[in-house]
Amino acid sequence: MTTSAVSLPASLRPRQVLSWFGVAPFFLFALLFLILPTLNIVVGAFRNAQGQATLENLGKLFSPSIQSAFWISIELSLLTAVLGCIFGFLIAAAITLGDLPRPLRNAILTFSGVASNFAGVPLAFAFIATLGRLGFVTMLLRHWFGINLYGSGFSIVSFLGLALTYLYFQIPLMVLIITPALDGLRREWREAAESLGASGFQYWRLVALPVLWPSLLGTLALLFANAFGAVATAIALTGSSLSIAPIVLFAQIRGDVLNDPHLGYAIAFAMIVLTAIANGIYILLRMRAERWVK
Repeated sequence: MTTSAVSLPASLRPRQVLSWFGVAPFFLFALLFLILPTLNIVVGAFRNAQGQATLENLGKLFSPSIQSAFWISIELSLLTAVLGCIFGFLIAAAITLGDLPRPLRNAILTFSGVASNFAGVPLAFAFIATLGRLGFVTMLLRHWFGINLYGSGFSIVSFLGLALTYLYFQIPLMVLIITPALDGLRREWREAAESLGASGFQYWRLVALPVLWPSLLGTLALLFANAFGAVATAIALTGSSLSIAPIVLFAQIRGDVLNDPHLGYAIAFAMIVLTAIANGIYILLRMRAERWVK
């Protein structure tokens, strides 16, 4: 008995080594492209051009221009997160709880998986080709319905235009995240509520929404972080015409005029803190929602 008890871990050791070897690329990737760059940003935010420790860079974050950029980014992120939650929830509820064909649900979930990761220059070009000054929808509305979008003040490079662009990946992301939560609503709960005389509105207000509330709030926080950290789409779509935090960050690090890399590090550090808080809220609420359903 003693020999077998001692030899068992030895027989498992090669398998464990192979398992760790299999996940090594993940840890290497995370180290090179996440942990080390983040540490470089944090250290750079507290140093000046001569390499001396300083809090001057963080103090510059309170300048009116940078504060304005952060507030616009926060407003944009909150707007697209709220609208993404509303429309995404309605779509997810329709394909999950409605009597829609099963292939339609699969098609919407597949499209959501693609659209939620479609961002950057391709997404910006797609919206310029669709809602730009000479875009397809813009010209269609002008020639067929007599509606001049740009004559009424709309612009794809404005706050509203960027919000519409962000919704393209915000809504599908909401669909992907909230669909499993809707699947977790048990049929017995609704049947029990109806047997006690509850209406559909009462079921949602007293049973379903309290169960889904942690998931909804957590997803709202995740969508906020997703929009707040979107850099490539904003830069490709608006350039420097809209002053938001990612564009100000890009100007400080790569710009020819406003070139202060350490101030850029401080801006990036502030963005990391905000997105980390939002993601932390999402993780905590997601854990609470999963524990409640179990």
